[in-house]
Amino acid sequence: MPNFSTSVKLKYVKLGYQYLVNHILTFLLIPIMVGVVIELLSLGPDQIYEIWNSLHFNLLQVLCSSFFIIFIATVYFMSKPRSIYLVDYACFKPPVTCRVPFATFMEHSRLINSDNPKSVEFQMRILERSGLGEETCLPAANHYIPPKPTMEASRGEAELVIFSAIDDLLKKTGIKTKDIDILIVNCSLFSPTPSLSAMVINKYKLRSNIRSFNLSGMGCSAGLISIDLARDLLQVHPNSYALVISTEIITPNYYSGNQRAMLLPNCLFRMGAAAILLSNRRRERRRAKYRLVHLVRTHKGADDKAYRCVYEEEDPQGKVGISLSKDLMVIAGEALKSNITTIGPLVLPASEQLLFLFTLIGRKIFNPKWKPYIPDFKEAFEHFCIHAGGRAVIDELQKNLQLSSEHVEASRMTLHRFGNTSSSSLWYEMSYIEAKGRMKKGNRVWQIAFGSGFKCNSAVWKCNRTITTPTDGPWADCIDRYPVYIPEIVKL
Repeated sequence: MPNFSTSVKLKYVKLGYQYLVNHILTFLLIPIMVGVVIELLSLGPDQIYEIWNSLHFNLLQVLCSSFFIIFIATVYFMSKPRSIYLVDYACFKPPVTCRVPFATFMEHSRLINSDNPKSVEFQMRILERSGLGEETCLPAANHYIPPKPTMEASRGEAELVIFSAIDDLLKKTGIKTKDIDILIVNCSLFSPTPSLSAMVINKYKLRSNIRSFNLSGMGCSAGLISIDLARDLLQVHPNSYALVISTEIITPNYYSGNQRAMLLPNCLFRMGAAAILLSNRRRERRRAKYRLVHLVRTHKGADDKAYRCVYEEEDPQGKVGISLSKDLMVIAGEALKSNITTIGPLVLPASEQLLFLFTLIGRKIFNPKWKPYIPDFKEAFEHFCIHAGGRAVIDELQKNLQLSSEHVEASRMTLHRFGNTSSSSLWYEMSYIEAKGRMKKGNRVWQIAFGSGFKCNSAVWKCNRTITTPTDGPWADCIDRYPVYIPEIVKL
């Protein structure tokens, strides 16, 4: 993965500042209005009356001025974006019967790939270096020898993970299903007919006029894409609730061939799902856990290498699998660098921005050998949720962003306990931070996700209230055992 501090493109810095300028009206108007009110309050009634008498108005001037003030105020408040609140969320916890310890996984691999021991050895090396633990889970169909990736089994997994997460969320929030106005479901690799969103509507008998969306083929970053879509819809539909479901269905995607680039997903991906309830209702502000502050999306699909670095295709034997390119880490690094450069001006304090800009301009104009300045994102965020896609990515992000072990603890432990759950992994990480009792009022959380396409997306949340340690959730029965020690990778 490339160093984020080198070869920064100015267009992404400029884009970040354009986002900032879009909100400058709020930052300017509020201090001016406060200053005017304070000045008026400092005057006595006699002084205010004298000023009023010294002014000469006629009826037409008063009406025009009043109309102009009302018009400006109306435009301002109508153009001001609505606050989007994360009321609550729930993560699916797989049953213990779905556990796949290393020994079980490797025994199945030996039996399925008995004619190719090199593939079995390769998977063993990947597992040992993956950062996964012994409690990750696979769906029931993958426990058969050979696996049974039928449509019925795939639907069964989808119903299990999605309905379980929704049931937990409804229990937490007490919301009625008829109150849900928007439904968004994202699942990249399993897209049946009727859609998964239609499956949810049928199960919970949602309203006939609900606005439903089903996103597929968008990779592990689809969770934040769904949040972005929900945000846009909530901006134009007042007083609404949006239910977002993020998952990946493993059953139909087991690769039974021998291509190493396609065997990697077998070793890393595991069961998981998250249900998130968003709202723009003001009355939800008190009980909502978080408020959405920023969401920045970066898409590198115009580049051919980025487009094909995570690619579903057939191998020479006609077996379908997900091929991961050897350039994946480099492409992920470039996408992350662009996204981080864009979001920096929105979140970094002024001191960090000035140091970064002066160094960047100095390197571009005066001396390219100047030591680059890496902004300290720890000044902008208290918590980091990095997509648990693999151990190497977490390691590189920790190194390049100069994060401590505690900052990436949630990502490492999520990967260890649940594996790569694709688009829902960010919510398992958020749940880990809450389970540890670390989420306080005013804390800022940075979620970073990336996936096929190639895309990198960032979301910034602000905690509305101090969150007490939950008694339920995916970490309830094991949080006391974490963090666990994960030995370093030994390079031979």
